[in-house]
Amino acid sequence: MKHPLQQINRRKFLHHSTLTAVGAGALSLIPLLDFAQASADPNINIIGPREGYSPQIGILVSQLEWVRASVISATKGLTQPQLDFLVDSQSNTIGALLMHLAATDTIYQDLTFYNLPNFSPANKNKFAVAMELGDEGRKQIKGHDLDYYLAILTEVRETTLKEFKNRDDIWFQEVDPEFFGGPTNNFCKWFHVCEHEANHRGQMTVIRKRLPGNHSKGE
Repeated sequence: MKHPLQQINRRKFLHHSTLTAVGAGALSLIPLLDFAQASADPNINIIGPREGYSPQIGILVSQLEWVRASVISATKGLTQPQLDFLVDSQSNTIGALLMHLAATDTIYQDLTFYNLPNFSPANKNKFAVAMELGDEGRKQIKGHDLDYYLAILTEVRETTLKEFKNRDDIWFQEVDPEFFGGPTNNFCKWFHVCEHEANHRGQMTVIRKRLPGNHSKGE
């Protein structure tokens, strides 16, 4: 049986889960000073080991927290209609992208913590549509306010952090011989979760700039 990620045509996946690229200049970054002031963590801009985690896992956790705070900042204040806004018939809503982030965290929990070949049955029922997005995502993921999405993201991430505390750097360096078609360690798998979230955060910024009324955020 092929690994589930090997069954996904990456170009097709990106086509369904991203907006058409509009140029790197459109994705302006949050000024670090404003970001630090907006975050509940005064040390949000300190990337490094975190108490309660092995050294390398702690560094990755600090990166996950930074990107998650960026997502929260970029979506702050959005209303339910804004979260459901579609730029065009082939794009995704910000709400759907938030659910997609929760789905990504969840599938990597199942793959790396529990050694499953795919989502667990319960998680598949909950997150399969959000993982794939596309037409079904546009049909099904809508009608929720921001608190709904943030609660799911928080619940899923709490499980990730709890499981990381039960593992060490030896586990983090364990190599799966064919995960991405070649040797891939757990560090790389979870770094992918981090950069994947950063990628979708950029898409949310683009969508927010194109909301009716152009109420931009996250610059």
